[in-house]
Amino acid sequence: MEELRAQFPVLERVAYLNAGTNGPVPLRAVEAAEASLHDQLERGRSSRPWFEHQIERIDLLRERAAGLLGAEQADVAITGSTTDGVNAVLHALDLRPGDELLTSDEEHPGVLGPLATARDTRGVSVRVVPFEELPGELRPETRLVVTSHVSWATGRVMDTARLAASDALVVLDGAQGLGAVPVDVRELGCDFYAASGQKWLCGPGGIGYLYANPELVPGLPAPWSGYHAMEFSEEALVPALQPDARRLTTGFPVPHHVEWAHAALDVLEEAGFARVFDTAVGGAERFAGMLRERGLEVAPRGATALVSFEAPDPEGFTTRAADEGLVIRFLPGRPFVRASVGAWNTEDELERLADLAAARR
Repeated sequence: MEELRAQFPVLERVAYLNAGTNGPVPLRAVEAAEASLHDQLERGRSSRPWFEHQIERIDLLRERAAGLLGAEQADVAITGSTTDGVNAVLHALDLRPGDELLTSDEEHPGVLGPLATARDTRGVSVRVVPFEELPGELRPETRLVVTSHVSWATGRVMDTARLAASDALVVLDGAQGLGAVPVDVRELGCDFYAASGQKWLCGPGGIGYLYANPELVPGLPAPWSGYHAMEFSEEALVPALQPDARRLTTGFPVPHHVEWAHAALDVLEEAGFARVFDTAVGGAERFAGMLRERGLEVAPRGATALVSFEAPDPEGFTTRAADEGLVIRFLPGRPFVRASVGAWNTEDELERLADLAAARR
């Protein structure tokens, strides 16, 4: 893990415990993005070979993301974010008045916003239930379940097996899953899994990943139709949509962002994703134990990399922690401060944060 830490210059200045918002940036990723920009500057970006190379790099990125999702390349689309993925699904599905969309009370605004738009424009109803009770709340009219794989608020893990056994379609928000914990969409039994590239995968803002059940894709329209979603652009009025999840793509990703994403994956793959997961989850569990030993209230959580704990003034504590070189975040509207424990965090950093939290009670 020392070799992994060496890839992130920010760790020379601070203890970075906020990959749940944005992951630390590897030096190699900056170098890759700069090389791409210089190539565009010096060689241009309009030749056929250049364009074909971009498609190859995008497809390779889809393949690498698919490997992390336990899926096939054909089942993964590149989006702009987790929210873009959720929006793509909601726009593509034939939702109608009378359909119920079920969600939980621990969802991110990036999920709640698209649900509100579906309610207001499509006439569906949205029902919110407690996170831990959601699997038992499905009704005959529940058309779609949209919920977190890992709760951004507490680090709890959804009981997806019970969801998969229902007749409802299941959309999982994987923003705090992909890159933080092992993911296998087939084991999860979800129909769609929307995730971010800028969080635990340490990629750029503006790149996300969307898994789509291949049995559903042929019946879906392109939610953001355009050149990127077409198999044969010269027959655009047919329409000639991509035969797989690429029809759900939300646009062409920026070339230097693609190279950044590849370089960040290289760094994490060299460390070994299995080790990255084990180290982060193990560190989070130890940190939660440190807090409890000091008499602090830790939110119910699962085997994840997130630890949320109560503080009298969450925003003030976050600022105080930043002054001490500890980067964490507070959760607006909730009594929690949240630490995102990465494989790059040391035991000393966790102890420092636990001591500061105990001193500020």
